[in-house]
Amino acid sequence: MVEFRNVSMSYERGHDVLKDISFKLPPGSMHFLTGPSGAGKTSLLKLMYLARRPTRGEIMMFGRDVAKSAREDLPKLRRRIGVVFQDFRLLDHMTAVENVALPLRIAGGSGAHINEHVEELLAWVGLKDKMTAYPSTLSGGEKQRVAIARAVIRRPDILLADEPTGNVDPEMAERLMYLFVELNKLGTTTVIATHDNGLVEKFGSARLHLVSGKLLHLEGTPNGEGSI
Repeated sequence: MVEFRNVSMSYERGHDVLKDISFKLPPGSMHFLTGPSGAGKTSLLKLMYLARRPTRGEIMMFGRDVAKSAREDLPKLRRRIGVVFQDFRLLDHMTAVENVALPLRIAGGSGAHINEHVEELLAWVGLKDKMTAYPSTLSGGEKQRVAIARAVIRRPDILLADEPTGNVDPEMAERLMYLFVELNKLGTTTVIATHDNGLVEKFGSARLHLVSGKLLHLEGTPNGEGSI
C-alpha cells in the first residue's frame, strides 16, 4: 500500500508545489499520473522515491511513514523502488549492459546469470545490437530504453516512471507500456507520469490528475482499485 495523508511540499520556503495531497494506491495497482506542465507531477514522484521529504503530512510505504524514516534507512528502502528519470541518469563510463546490470550487482549478484537476464531484457526493448554501446553513442530514445531496463531489472515493489515514452516513437512507446503492464501483473505497484493521453486511454488504468499542485480526482479506477 502507498498512502499519502494530507501531504504538502515546498522548495526552500517557497509556495507549496503540492497542497494537501491524499490518496491510496493498493499493492499491485497501476496508475497514470497526469496534469499540465508545472502541475507537480515530478515533485510527487520525488516524494515517492524518497528524494524529498514533505513539508507536512505522512507518506506510508512498506508499512511505515517513510517521511519520518532515518536518513540511514533510506538507501535500503530505495532499493525496493525502480525509477525511470526524464534525464536518464545513466553512467557514462559503463556500457548499456553494465548500466542495466548495476542494480543486480549492487544487490550482490554476479556471473553469467546476470548477463543472460540483462541481455534478454535489452533485446526485448529493441537494443540487442547496442549492448556494448556507451551512453554517449546512444540516441535519446535508446538511452530511455536502457534507463527503463535498469529500473525494472530487479522487479521492484514500486515502479515510478517520469515521462518514460517521451523520447521514443509511438510503436516503441506502446511496446514499453506493455513491459510496464507485464511487470505490474507480477505485483509491482506502478505509477507512470505522462502527457500522452492516447496511451492513457489505450491502456485504461486509473488516473491521478494534478492541477496547480492539487489532486483534483482519481478517475478511471477499474475493479474499484485506487481511492482518494
